[in-house]
Amino acid sequence: MNNFEFKNPTKIIFGKDTIKNIANEIPTNAKVLLLYGGGSIKKNGIYDQVTTALANVDFIEFGGIPANPEYALLMDALKVIKDEKITYLLAVGGGSVIDGTKFLSAAALYEGETPWDILTKNIRTEKGMPFGTVLTLPATGSEMNSGAVITRKETKEKLAMGGPGLFPVFSILDPQVISSIPQRQLANGLMDAFTHVLEQYMTYPVEALLQDRFAESILQTIIEVAPKILKDPTDYKAASNFMWSCTMALNGLIQKGVPTDWAVHAMGHELTALFGIDHARTLAIIAPSHYEFNFDAKKEKLAQYGERVWNITEGTLEEKSKAAIKKTVAFFHEIGIDTKLSDYTKDYEGTAEKIAKRFTDRGWLGLGEHQSLSPDKVEEIVKMAY
Repeated sequence: MNNFEFKNPTKIIFGKDTIKNIANEIPTNAKVLLLYGGGSIKKNGIYDQVTTALANVDFIEFGGIPANPEYALLMDALKVIKDEKITYLLAVGGGSVIDGTKFLSAAALYEGETPWDILTKNIRTEKGMPFGTVLTLPATGSEMNSGAVITRKETKEKLAMGGPGLFPVFSILDPQVISSIPQRQLANGLMDAFTHVLEQYMTYPVEALLQDRFAESILQTIIEVAPKILKDPTDYKAASNFMWSCTMALNGLIQKGVPTDWAVHAMGHELTALFGIDHARTLAIIAPSHYEFNFDAKKEKLAQYGERVWNITEGTLEEKSKAAIKKTVAFFHEIGIDTKLSDYTKDYEGTAEKIAKRFTDRGWLGLGEHQSLSPDKVEEIVKMAY
């Protein structure tokens, strides 16, 4: 097991009817900016629950944050923060709203030339404006980590940011919100969480026995609850396990002491930026090709994954590894997610070359757990995913 440090300061408030607890978590003298997305919270009752809880709090609203939080729109919200002298942020939504709020948390205190530098110059945020979250769409784990991804339409870029100053102060997780989530978004959430685990697990063995079993248990839970949650989102037991699995998949716990990959995300982000494909679905496009291309480097963990998660007990190590990739693709298809770029767009020629050039221009010359995936190899993987 590798050396590590671990600190996660986010307070989790989990369970039925917990949204009302907002009132206990926000300082009484705070001036709050309530941030949300396209307005679905006004249809499913969550908005009413939140505003009722904020009855004795000074707050104003900023809605309309899109599925990929857009820099230009967030700059409008930043102006509101400055003009209205906001002191506290509250994100009510899924990963995109929470990620956008993290950017605002950092940007509100940033003293540099332009907040875009935070992303392009990989500036680590040590202290941000305090914020809490009410999770409405389990998927990204952003409610209990310190990372975010922001999109800029004018340059067709999607870049990551983070730092210890960007952990939510608190996050409220009420599994009852899942009952109103559309099927497509439920599938995306399952896919997103599943791949988050794989990015931290599908590398090479370092005898981190407990982390491996933590990761495998999350994967097994997602596989078990996926058909239940897609069939009946009002199944509270399944919803609870789904929501907590998404949070545990990316709150830092399972990545401690082990090598991590994240090349699938790096390539997937480019597909979202270029084509507008749902983030989770870009991961499904890239992951199988990534594992096939890096088969020799990953086959030990692939075989372990096949044995422990998919109960593949027969065959050689190589045969188990290949069967594990096939089982993974089949699972993605079972939850309704296609796994080839050509399933999403017919205008894909030249995409691999474009992504490879972007990585070269940014100096991203070695991705993956071994830092060995050069842009020419990225080009091959993306072509395999056509």
